[in-house]
Amino acid sequence: MTILDIVKYPAQVLEQNCEAVTLFDKRLIRLLNNMYDTMLEADGVGLAAPQIGIAKRIAIVDIDDKHGKLELINPEIIKEEGEQVGPEGCLSFPDLYGDVKRADYVKIRAQNRKGKWYELEARGFLARAIQHEIDHLNGVLFTSKVLRYFEPDELEVEG
Repeated sequence: MTILDIVKYPAQVLEQNCEAVTLFDKRLIRLLNNMYDTMLEADGVGLAAPQIGIAKRIAIVDIDDKHGKLELINPEIIKEEGEQVGPEGCLSFPDLYGDVKRADYVKIRAQNRKGKWYELEARGFLARAIQHEIDHLNGVLFTSKVLRYFEPDELEVEG
């Protein structure tokens, strides 16, 4: 287990459009495992490769639900519906929180660690987390979507 350094804003890599992953090898598997361990260590629910300084289309999401650990490689949103507004934070912006408007439902297409394509549907908090991480891969920061900032003690705990 290797805990990686999380890149903080204003690092330039956070605002880059990331490159597609084309090589599915042992290095990618090691990176995915290290990203997951880093996310857990930081008490996050998602982590994108640019947040560890790598401009590749790779993200991990785990909101501790029935879906478990999601590895999103070259993900794309193929359908979105509805609207939700809820609190978000980001490991690259410590102690900064705000309400963000997102789709309530998303259907995504992504590759797994072996390069196999799959589709996934998500609603609510999982949909929010997935959209947040895909935004990172497109160089979009949650701060550009915040409707209202608030203090950490105002943050409502999920479930």
